[in-house]
Amino acid sequence: MARTRYAPDRGLTSRMTITMFLIGLLYVVFMGVLIALLGDAWPLIVLITGGLFIAQFWFSDRIAAYSMGAREVTPEQAPELHGAIDRLCALADMPKPRVAIAETDVPNAFATGRSQEKALVCATTGLLRRLEPQELEGVLAHELSHVAHRDVAVMTFASFLGVLAGSITRMALWSGMMRGGGRNNNTAILAILIPLVSAVVYVISFLLTRLLSRYRELSADRGAALLTGRPSALSSALTKITGQMSRIPTRDLRRAEPFNAFFFAPAFSGGAMSKLLSSHPTLEQRLDQLARISRELGRP
Repeated sequence: MARTRYAPDRGLTSRMTITMFLIGLLYVVFMGVLIALLGDAWPLIVLITGGLFIAQFWFSDRIAAYSMGAREVTPEQAPELHGAIDRLCALADMPKPRVAIAETDVPNAFATGRSQEKALVCATTGLLRRLEPQELEGVLAHELSHVAHRDVAVMTFASFLGVLAGSITRMALWSGMMRGGGRNNNTAILAILIPLVSAVVYVISFLLTRLLSRYRELSADRGAALLTGRPSALSSALTKITGQMSRIPTRDLRRAEPFNAFFFAPAFSGGAMSKLLSSHPTLEQRLDQLARISRELGRP
């Protein structure tokens, strides 16, 4: 990672490292099982796997930004937004990303890009209209923390296993081997085993990826609070954004929900079960962490 002034968090880093190790171990085991089951067909699996990974790594962030309606803006078009990002990048000693605005009343922000050089930070018009300057800087510092730590690349790698498992399941179910002639006992066994193994791997990798995502959101909150020295401003922004979500039409929130993993705050939050499946920590967890940081800094 390129050096920046974002403060490290050893506790969160160790938990993220363990989670990434488990995801990598699951990937190795999954590929080993596929090779054992498919025998001579394993080169095809490797080729397909490589193609899927390259496509997701190179294009997923661009597709997400396009789908969310991110439109790049110049300093003349958005002087306050550019000014805030300029100040934060100087404070963090990191290169300035591209700056964009998305025309939606959903108050949120997100960052995309697999590296600092390719990064884009976007704020929605709903966010810009609702937040005070210090609150906005807190949110942008959170997103820049994702950029500084290459979180988009990390999460792309982590989520790839789930994409692969789902693709393998569909290929196993829809391939000519399953539909065409030459069907025998071995083919029938494979028709059961491959989708079953893939489904199990998908569920485990999904849960591990969501756990990793929650850790990275907490890490970005901490980095933003320490960089700006104003954890209370970030707390205020979180509280305001979460409260304003309930006033947004449901159809707009449903349209934004597929991009929750990119957002500063999720468009929807649910009950106990949804906490396990969520890409973000609960509001209470985030506010508790920021309150602890405030006490550490001796700030009210």
